[in-house]
Amino acid sequence: MTPTTRSAGLLAAGALLLTSGCAALSDDSGSSGSDSGKVQIAAAFYPLEFVAKRVAGDLAEVTPLTKPGVEPHDLELSINQTAALQSADLILTEHGFQPAVDDAVEQDVKGEVVDVEKVVELRKAEEGHDDEHAEGEEAEDEHAHGESDPHFWHDPLLMAQYAEGVRDALVEADPDNAETYEANAKSLTEDLTGVDEEFKTGLAQCKIKDVVVSHDAFAYLDKYGLEFESIAGLTPDAEPNPAQLAEIGEHAKEHGVTTIFSERLVSTALADTLADDLGLKTAVLDPIEGLSADTEGEDYLSLMRQNLDALKAANGCQ
Repeated sequence: MTPTTRSAGLLAAGALLLTSGCAALSDDSGSSGSDSGKVQIAAAFYPLEFVAKRVAGDLAEVTPLTKPGVEPHDLELSINQTAALQSADLILTEHGFQPAVDDAVEQDVKGEVVDVEKVVELRKAEEGHDDEHAEGEEAEDEHAHGESDPHFWHDPLLMAQYAEGVRDALVEADPDNAETYEANAKSLTEDLTGVDEEFKTGLAQCKIKDVVVSHDAFAYLDKYGLEFESIAGLTPDAEPNPAQLAEIGEHAKEHGVTTIFSERLVSTALADTLADDLGLKTAVLDPIEGLSADTEGEDYLSLMRQNLDALKAANGCQ
């Protein structure tokens, strides 16, 4: 074999390896890329993924960045997930909720970013709450959320607003299918409005108005007449000190609370300990930030209804 022939063979082998590597990267990311002819969507966490799939239907490929069983605040992006972000036509995210996604979006992404805070008017976080329930590095994590409470999806009508933003972005990216996106968004809005009405009716007459939950993820539900006291702050790992935990216990006794709510994806230890100390029941109230092994067969709508049933049972609602 001559040197020229050997060099040509090495170049060909290198090209084959490079092509194979790129193909493996594309396959592993869960997206077949633009070759499919479908709009490529990267959704940062579950509620945004749910909206994307409902509004886009079969016309898009949705890559969820937060897999079932992963607490979304703790997300660290893999190389493949970063590649999915860089190649996506649309990127659905909520600034301040997942720092790893924020950092990646600030890099070289070509797609349109549909940021929750640009579409939905978020409520302000409760003043002083972060400082009360977070210390040291945990406090810094809390403050990363800024002045807004990111858990907007617990208000179904705000979810409908975000769906409109996703619809508009899809229409712009794929105008030939505008009617389908508009019809899908309308159908989703009807479902979300229905859930909102169920909460209004189901929580209209409750004997107990106060709810103690694992972390401060449910404040948007106070529109239905309940008041939520959280053990942790806006992130589930921001733990209170013993004095603050005792204060929460006194609040629970004073307001006739029957149940301490824990959640999936994070430890139930604090909620279990508080309930045991007070002689109260425990139950699950799902923040619906992500799916778990127990809820992979559920969706946003069914999980909201499960939460409604749990609240009605705990608070004596008729």
